Amino acid sequence: MIRIESVSQLGLRFFGLTSIDQAAKAKLAIYKQIHQICFFGKGGYSWPVVYDMPVYLRRFVFEEMKQFYEEEKAANEKAMKKTSRAGSTSETQSFQMGAPKSKAPIKYQ
Repeated sequence: MIRIESVSQLGLRFFGLTSIDQAAKAKLAIYKQIHQICFFGKGGYSWPVVYDMPVYLRRFVFEEMKQFYEEEKAANEKAMKKTSRAGSTSETQSFQMGAPKSKAPIKYQ
């Protein structure tokens, strides 16, 4: 006897698709990646261009941008550490509010 199952019993797995939740999460991840390429590309990419881009190329562009901004962040942190160390060793003059230290009256002319 041959058993026939309805499409609802097989679910989406029969057609090689994922569940509705997983598909929504995947779509959201793709849209976020496209947004980040457009936003951090500083006007170099438009939404339709990135959306129609082949997946391998979009991933390559995204990884290159990610690497660039990580290197830029590391360089900025290194520069900030260098300036904070230089500032702590040098003598700084502090401005103090209040009465002058000398007891002599001020003469105006």
